[in-house]
Amino acid sequence: MNIGIVGLGLIGGSLAKSIRKNTQHSVWGLDQDPTVLAKAKMVGAIDKELRTQDFEKCDLLIIAIYPKDVLKFLRENASSFNPKGLVMDCCGVKEEICRDAFPLAKENGFTFVGGHPMAGIEFSGFDASTISLFQKASMIFTPLPDIQIAQLEWLKDLFLSIGFSHIEISTPEKHDEIIALSSQLAHVVSSAYIQSPSAMNHAGFSAGSFHDMTRVAELNETLWSELFFANRDNLVREVDGLIDRLKGYSQALKNEDEDHLYSLLHQGRIRRLELK
Repeated sequence: MNIGIVGLGLIGGSLAKSIRKNTQHSVWGLDQDPTVLAKAKMVGAIDKELRTQDFEKCDLLIIAIYPKDVLKFLRENASSFNPKGLVMDCCGVKEEICRDAFPLAKENGFTFVGGHPMAGIEFSGFDASTISLFQKASMIFTPLPDIQIAQLEWLKDLFLSIGFSHIEISTPEKHDEIIALSSQLAHVVSSAYIQSPSAMNHAGFSAGSFHDMTRVAELNETLWSELFFANRDNLVREVDGLIDRLKGYSQALKNEDEDHLYSLLHQGRIRRLELK
């Protein structure tokens, strides 16, 4: 099979390396940076450069670029895709992407599947990509209900073969609702937390908790701004909910209400145990 990958950053580059190592498929890559493309060829991450005229030859085309760029790429190239092929994005939001992609796929004959690899590190770009990025990670697919079972099974087998340990099938709406809490809110909290004036004095006074809370603050602000706005309503609800809950802790401390503070901490501990 021919697998094309558009965008050879952290996710696209890691997918290329993983597919090349773990499968017999041919991997063709496209990136707007010629030096990235040259490096991908040099290290064996791709078999060859992916050109516009090759789109129709791809059994699977993976689009691993920013959300706004995904939509632009789909609109400009949908008529060039393999009408019997699969096209998948890798964005951290799904409703905005699928809302445009599903009709484009229907108009042009190909099958579109929303995708979100639940894996990442605090670095970006091809140089940060690794074969092991997806080990034991979860892969989320948001297909239309009428997708051919054989196509979905092929996709699932492919991603399990490159290290993913769990495949989740969701709707775009459910995905975005849950991801607002499980991923996006964590990045907001980390970014806000590290901006405390006290953070600059942490040396010698911090341990694992400080590292855990601040790790994802080292994000790509261009990408994450797009993701946040694309999922604005869900994320605003989660941010406002967190603010309301934090006020309870603040009030308990201000009022010297030990029972209330104990209750809040106890509830948090019990909820965490329930999630294990």
